[in-house]
Amino acid sequence: MTSRNSQVSLNSAATITKTARSLLCQADSSQLVAIDMQTRLSAAMPSKVLARVKRNVEILTQAAQLLSVPVIVTEQYPEGLGPVEPDIAKHLPNDALRFEKTRFSCCGAEGFTQSVADSKRRQAILTGMEAHVCVLQTAIDLHTSGLEVFVVADAVCSRKREDYENALLRMQQAGIMLVNTESVVFEWLRDARHEHFKTISALIR
Repeated sequence: MTSRNSQVSLNSAATITKTARSLLCQADSSQLVAIDMQTRLSAAMPSKVLARVKRNVEILTQAAQLLSVPVIVTEQYPEGLGPVEPDIAKHLPNDALRFEKTRFSCCGAEGFTQSVADSKRRQAILTGMEAHVCVLQTAIDLHTSGLEVFVVADAVCSRKREDYENALLRMQQAGIMLVNTESVVFEWLRDARHEHFKTISALIR
């Protein structure tokens, strides 16, 4: 009887651990997506909000590079909305994948969905703009496809606060996880003894 109860407890613990892992970002399961962080689109954002988003995307891209998390960058109609913000571009790893698009969901960019699938990583960490258009549509499409989607709330923005807030509400109602920059990097690290802990901690001070 005791043996059987012990086995049940072990099975329950395994189930709890598995569930907990799916609710946390994992460096070896993640891919970071920077959506449409472009110069002309950025110019339309509130300045304080933009500064926060740019700083947090920079932190995430640098942490991703240190932790070997793949980075994907998209550009919405770059002829009209310009290139990726220079402050973001300079921190992108050399092997970052880039996709130009006209569809609002990144999943509509040629090769994007295949690249996400080829990575064999089940978690997509989303940043960028605008929250209620391209970020939202991408998040829902990826979530529907079966990925674990995390939207970094302090690394996405919209021109209007009410659009930003509505986007977060809709995504949360759809089952998409809302996180913040510090949560992501410390979940990627998991342990203060990690070799990159000091370097990444310094980024967020």
